[in-house]
Amino acid sequence: MGILYLVATPIGNLEDISPRALRILRESILIAAEDTRHTGTLLKHFEIKSQLTSYFEHNKLNKLDFILEKLSQGDVALVSDAGTPAINDPGYELVKAALASGFDVRPVPGPSSPIAALTVSGLPTDSFLYLGYLPNKSTERRKYVGQVSNLTYTLIFLESPHRIVDSLEDLLSVLGDRRICVAREMTKLYEEYWRGPVSGAIQYFKSKDPRGEFTLVIEGKKTEDRGRWTEEDLLKAIKKELQAGKSAKEISIELAEQSSWNKKEVYSLVSILK
Repeated sequence: MGILYLVATPIGNLEDISPRALRILRESILIAAEDTRHTGTLLKHFEIKSQLTSYFEHNKLNKLDFILEKLSQGDVALVSDAGTPAINDPGYELVKAALASGFDVRPVPGPSSPIAALTVSGLPTDSFLYLGYLPNKSTERRKYVGQVSNLTYTLIFLESPHRIVDSLEDLLSVLGDRRICVAREMTKLYEEYWRGPVSGAIQYFKSKDPRGEFTLVIEGKKTEDRGRWTEEDLLKAIKKELQAGKSAKEISIELAEQSSWNKKEVYSLVSILK
């Protein structure tokens, strides 16, 4: 039986690929790629001749049996367009299917745009929440961001160039004028990082012709800015979480973060309601 390897590939600079990643790609009997043209260019550059097949959002279910059959014959590598696979691509479905079929699944770590942007953002890195691409429509964006507006975690989003200004304006409206790092074209020729308040980022990118893929790293809500929940509101939230089947420990950690109550206080109320 083969191993399914999740191989991280460069997000821009080809020098960022690891020797192990190259070896795994060469030794695999099949490489499943989100975009065969994009990955084909990478393989050609490094003179890798392994069989290549497409595996993307619209054919992910149809390709599962084929890839699993290949896994029964030898190792298979999964790659995305760039960065770490199974993050914002259908790799999760393949990993789930491979594990369910008894195959071993292993990572070949490497580049990841959310982590790369976070580390150079100048914002707290000890706790963060990665939320992928922002919704296309403004109303959906505002609702989506509103759901995490009270969290103290550093927030990470992806965005495309033609929506960047509109999305920044929605972020300002929902989150306020927090600190932000806007990372563009990381590790590529026109690599750029803008750091400052969201309002400043809006003015800066309004004056430009934004191009490339954007990663947005945004400051979480400061603890002193959050109002402490009333006991009534906290009890309502606890009841809801208990109905969802969460444990007292999970509830106390999550709601303490959101409500400005101490974890022991929340745990005590959970115990009473249980």
